[in-house]
Amino acid sequence: MSVANRVESLREIDLFSDCSRKELQHIARAAEQVDFTAGDNIVEEGSGGASASYAYVIVSGTAVVRRNGRKVAELRPSDTVGEMALFDDGPRTASVVAATDMEAIMLSRRALKGIIDSTPSVAHKLLSELAGRLRKANRKLYG
Repeated sequence: MSVANRVESLREIDLFSDCSRKELQHIARAAEQVDFTAGDNIVEEGSGGASASYAYVIVSGTAVVRRNGRKVAELRPSDTVGEMALFDDGPRTASVVAATDMEAIMLSRRALKGIIDSTPSVAHKLLSELAGRLRKANRKLYG
């Protein structure tokens, strides 16, 4: 997948939607294409360390999200997996398994930190999106 195709895929993701084309190009260059076969574990609930420092953007295919063994969601193209891992070392909160063959864009925490160091405006945009998610979760919990 070319950098230009990665940019277009990233543009569809809420987390990166406020980023400029130039910022998206930085992110796309730091990301890698990965392929999963149906049944592959993408992330495992409770895992930490190096295996928990990657996030994925689904380009094609679908995945199932399970918490405590119970299906809680199905993911499709333009959905993200594990984006909180880009920001902290906390354990994975769910398991995600490829339901079909999948193509994804993988971004590491280390790569994102490098992008933020060289392009601080990216951090402001990501923080704004994360604050919006927190506000939405608070409204859902507390009305």
